[in-house]
Amino acid sequence: MNIMDFNVKKLAADAGTFLSRAVQFTEEKLGQAEKTELDAHLENLLSKAECTKIWTEKIMKQTEVLLQPNPNARIEEFVYEKLDRKAPSRINNPELLGQYMIDAGTEFGPGTAYGNALIKCGETQKRIGTADRELIQTSALNFLTPLRNFIEGDYKTIAKERKLLQNKRLDLDAAKTRLKKAKAAETRNSQLNSARLEGDNIMVNFSYVLNFLHVKWLKIWAEEVTKSEQELRITQSEFDRQAEITRLLLEGISSTHAHHLRCLNDFVEAQMTYYAQCYQYMLDLQKQLGSFPSNYLSNNNQTSLTPVPSVLPNAIGSSAVASTSGLAITSPSNLSDLKECSGSRKARVLYDYDAANSTELSLLADEVITVFSVVGMDSDWLMGERGNQKGKVPITYLELLN
Repeated sequence: MNIMDFNVKKLAADAGTFLSRAVQFTEEKLGQAEKTELDAHLENLLSKAECTKIWTEKIMKQTEVLLQPNPNARIEEFVYEKLDRKAPSRINNPELLGQYMIDAGTEFGPGTAYGNALIKCGETQKRIGTADRELIQTSALNFLTPLRNFIEGDYKTIAKERKLLQNKRLDLDAAKTRLKKAKAAETRNSQLNSARLEGDNIMVNFSYVLNFLHVKWLKIWAEEVTKSEQELRITQSEFDRQAEITRLLLEGISSTHAHHLRCLNDFVEAQMTYYAQCYQYMLDLQKQLGSFPSNYLSNNNQTSLTPVPSVLPNAIGSSAVASTSGLAITSPSNLSDLKECSGSRKARVLYDYDAANSTELSLLADEVITVFSVVGMDSDWLMGERGNQKGKVPITYLELLN
């Protein structure tokens, strides 16, 4: 029973406090009550914290869009994060494109120019996809997580203490208002019946009654003033203490900025690494694709829209073709000489080649092999030899050495 009484009393006290704050807040908005202003330094810290929160949220959300453009994927990752479960790994766009290119190149034939180029492009796209995945992981760990921790941790604490400071200020101003009203009532009551009444006995007796009530009211208002003054001292002390707590928390925003600066440097470094990797991958791919002769025609016997003179001895063309990376391509005259002679020559491999069957020889870029011609072999192929391994190799993948 006592516990129930205590809960009822506490509930009533809390309701009274809430009502008092609501009245004070409403009167302040209507201009009917005075408002205690915070000092300029504390106001500046509050503004700085609010500004930091707003821009941190904007930067964090836009970074998430940059790293994961798919909104459905972002929603799924958010749900898994809230459920404290690991999101399933999914193939990203560069990896998916790379896989399509590899599958297409394999079906067209790795020995054809287009098929081999598709495979090379697909492998590069998959490398870019891996680099993209590493960028997302690194950025999420070193940049997004600290920003999110500030929004969901530090700033929530600041907002909580700021709200508590606002309530303490309302309590303080309400106490000031009550004290002001009590003093005004006491002044008015003390002036009541200050003049001595004269007249018949009835009026005199009535005057004595009023004086008696006047003394009683003076005591009541004196007690009310004393109570209001004591309440004002308590609320002022609580407000000052809460203002100091809030100020200490807000001064930590400078440390937050320093921490976010380090995280920003990590993010920039992750982006720099990612773009450097992508540039190197594309540079290597450009060199490989640049090794193809511009008039290579042996792609699944497909004909070009431009007629090709029939006097060409093979599909390489009548002159050497330079790659975009400056690598030299073997001239057809040297290849023709090799076809006509019975000896062997050394040749450098221009880029990787995967053997389509057991009669062909797989090649690695920049390795040197021995090549020679065989009577009756297709004009687009030579016989290659590397140690004990021997097989057909496409002549467009080779550069004869002097």
